[in-house]
Amino acid sequence: MTRAEIEQYIKKNWLLKSNLELANDVGKGLTQVRNIARAMGLPKKTGGTIGLLVGKITTEEQIKLDREKILARDDSKNKEKKYKTLLEKNEKLEKELDASIKIEKGIKPLVYSYTPFSKDTESIAVVLASDWHIEENVKAETVDGFNAYSLAIAHQRAEQFFKTTVRLVEIEGAFSKIDTLVLALLGDFISGNIHEALLEINELEPINASIEAENILIGGIQYILDNSKLNLIIPCTVGNHSRITKRVHIATEQGNSLETIIYHHIKNHFKNNPRVKVIISQSYLLYISLWDYNICFQHGHAVNYGGGVGGITIPLKKAVAQWQKKRRVNLYCLGHWHQMIDIGEAIVNGSMIGYSSYVQFIKADPERPKQVFFVINKKFNDKISVRPILFSI
Repeated sequence: MTRAEIEQYIKKNWLLKSNLELANDVGKGLTQVRNIARAMGLPKKTGGTIGLLVGKITTEEQIKLDREKILARDDSKNKEKKYKTLLEKNEKLEKELDASIKIEKGIKPLVYSYTPFSKDTESIAVVLASDWHIEENVKAETVDGFNAYSLAIAHQRAEQFFKTTVRLVEIEGAFSKIDTLVLALLGDFISGNIHEALLEINELEPINASIEAENILIGGIQYILDNSKLNLIIPCTVGNHSRITKRVHIATEQGNSLETIIYHHIKNHFKNNPRVKVIISQSYLLYISLWDYNICFQHGHAVNYGGGVGGITIPLKKAVAQWQKKRRVNLYCLGHWHQMIDIGEAIVNGSMIGYSSYVQFIKADPERPKQVFFVINKKFNDKISVRPILFSI
């Protein structure tokens, strides 16, 4: 401190601090402090204590001195508190910095070397086809513009279905060897005339609709054969709409279904093609085994749903539990409910017709037209890569 700074400091704090404190603050001796104070004409202090001046002072002056003393003490305490807080923050930051340096030094990223994908596993692709209702007409105005369907649209969606199936097999084939496609025909390819209302909106009679459905399916199967090297397994189950009886006759359902004729015509058409194996169900449930993976196919109308939260999920789980008592399988595949649902142990197919006035009337969830494609992997013995097939028309 300069001489002028020392004098200014002593003058400012003369009545607030003892001579010893002033000496320590300015780095001078007691005698030097007294001499500086005397030279500046500052009043004498008795014994160097604060506020005890030679002579008498007024009460107001004493109060002022006491207040200044208290303020000086409080200011000192605040400074000490702030200093302590800063020290604590500094210590914390130093610890964080030290931890960060240790972490940085310990970072040793794993190095992976690229190896070309090897198709050392085998898979089988599965696609579900059901609930096409090719001859049923859905006018857009009857479903608030949510959907439209006709025989012409059915042809277009069917073409998309088979082309997309081949494309999805190609995509999945990049990760696993796929030589076989299971094309599951699960029924209701026609609407038939089981309800009187269908007589008004169907574009074809049941027999002619069956012929049209047969032509569509055979054409689609041929497309797959022509555009891939896949072997085809075609499990076939009948739906409830293709029956020729007023109600479902459980024991003779297959014999009373127009779809049974369709399936036999398909089987006969490809009988000389070693790449095609058609399996026609003789009962409601149709079982096939893919390596150690067992699948049960059905149309789905045996699952009873009377309304309630959760939709078909709870009744389906109950049905699966009962079927498993007879024969253990890995997966149940069904259609009928026009909604794509995957609960792990069972997959419900969507529909190709999509939302209709009937679906709207029963307050079912609106769902865009879709079918289900998935893959069974031999190594994992499980279904993987479940995908919807969507339609742009």
